[in-house]
Amino acid sequence: MKNGYHQTRFEFDARRELLWATLCKSYFQKQVRPDACVLELGAGYGHFINNIRCRRRIALDSWPGMLKYLAPGVEGITSSASDLGGVEEASVDFAFASNLFEHLTQAQLAVTLEQLRSKLRKAGTFTILQPNYRFAYREYFDDYTHVAVYTDRSLPDFLKSHGFRVLDCQPRFLPLTIKSRFPVSPFLIRTYLKLPFRPMGKQMLITASSE
Repeated sequence: MKNGYHQTRFEFDARRELLWATLCKSYFQKQVRPDACVLELGAGYGHFINNIRCRRRIALDSWPGMLKYLAPGVEGITSSASDLGGVEEASVDFAFASNLFEHLTQAQLAVTLEQLRSKLRKAGTFTILQPNYRFAYREYFDDYTHVAVYTDRSLPDFLKSHGFRVLDCQPRFLPLTIKSRFPVSPFLIRTYLKLPFRPMGKQMLITASSE
């Protein structure tokens, strides 16, 4: 992705760091063992990978600027998500991608999934946080780099057709953006995650494993 994107649609925002620190501590850390190897695809500013705690952390992004944002100890790989040659075979316990696959064509996503299957350990999992077009259709193409559309129905089917088994699908996991009238507060984030129904939830969360 060209550097200009990070000065327009995706510039650094400290609120995003607070969001991810809270999400990791309150939700995702429970799914990651201390001895795990975690790979984040499309790591961006490193908000997720910097805040997760485990034995080994790998961040991958095509944007070279990512490297300067990574915390000490995080391994950085400058590469597209469809080129995972820098990751060892059968080495990853937990792979993660947030707001990435709407920027890839379906052909690119298919290549990514094919390669990722060989990078995951036998019991490894892949978690995707992704805009759900079924609920976010009004704002979806406000981002000029969005090229593919996925919903909580189509993306699980796409994963299954490429050798993954879907373990969990939450159609409304988070709001679409931090740019709203509500403050980014750890208390509000934790409270929101506990709600049985999440109003304004326009991002889905899908967890899958390779079969």
